[in-house]
Amino acid sequence: MPKNCRISVFIGLLVANLIQISVSSVVSTGNFNEDFYVIWSPNHVNTSADGSMRSLKLDNDSGSGFASNEMFLFGEMDMKIKLVPGNSAGTVLAFYMSSDQPNRDEIDFEFLGNVDGQPYIIQTNIFADGFDDREERIHLWFDPTKDFHTYSILWNLYQIVFMVDWVPIRVYRNHADKGVAFPRWQPMSIKATLWNGESWATRGGKDKIDWSKSPFIASFKNYTIDACIWRGNARFCRADSNSNWWNKARYNTLTPRQRRLFKWVRKYHVIYDYCQDNQRFQNNLPKECSLPKY
Repeated sequence: MPKNCRISVFIGLLVANLIQISVSSVVSTGNFNEDFYVIWSPNHVNTSADGSMRSLKLDNDSGSGFASNEMFLFGEMDMKIKLVPGNSAGTVLAFYMSSDQPNRDEIDFEFLGNVDGQPYIIQTNIFADGFDDREERIHLWFDPTKDFHTYSILWNLYQIVFMVDWVPIRVYRNHADKGVAFPRWQPMSIKATLWNGESWATRGGKDKIDWSKSPFIASFKNYTIDACIWRGNARFCRADSNSNWWNKARYNTLTPRQRRLFKWVRKYHVIYDYCQDNQRFQNNLPKECSLPKY
């Protein structure tokens, strides 16, 4: 092949790679009808005419749910949610990411309903290579049924950060080099489901759903997805590029302000941490429990 042809081919491949990297990151449309599809009980899912708001309903017939059209490998996902009001005992609203593989990776927000006058509990969990057992629970510092609040997942090569109104409530660091499983290869979709969890969700299943209070409704709006769309090649999503801003060094740990807020949450709002449950793990806590979070 002549030299000038080889140069042309090289430039063409380079441009193609740059184009793929540049389109691999998406900032969402804000329209539920365009970015998500209904995965469960369409007649229990209500979407506003302009697609900007969506609600899920749980009643004695069924729960409901929706999922993103795309799958992602790293990025940040934010969703404004207003939780089920009133006596929500036994209900579970999940906002999460999942790879849906047998050895699945998953990053979970689960909102556990409660009886009137008792605080909502947020449970977070992480599946890596099919294994979980990494639950943490917190009480929120506000009533999440009165208004919309932003729940966020930042997922990059270095860490997973769960945030509530930009306050970090949990950090799970990538300690794969030390033998700790971390979600880093499987693309995941974004999902939201509202379902009957009365066998375990509220006081270990002691408080059941009061169906006379149904339907139970949770609402969603003003979401953003700034993440790497999965196109079959992990290196585009793992690259340090302007599109993949979340992989840049400045996001490899919490900022000083985030650390102060994180410590405040851990001190005053955490009610369960698997890393402190010696009885459950028979004094053999998972390896990540002894490793730094930032």
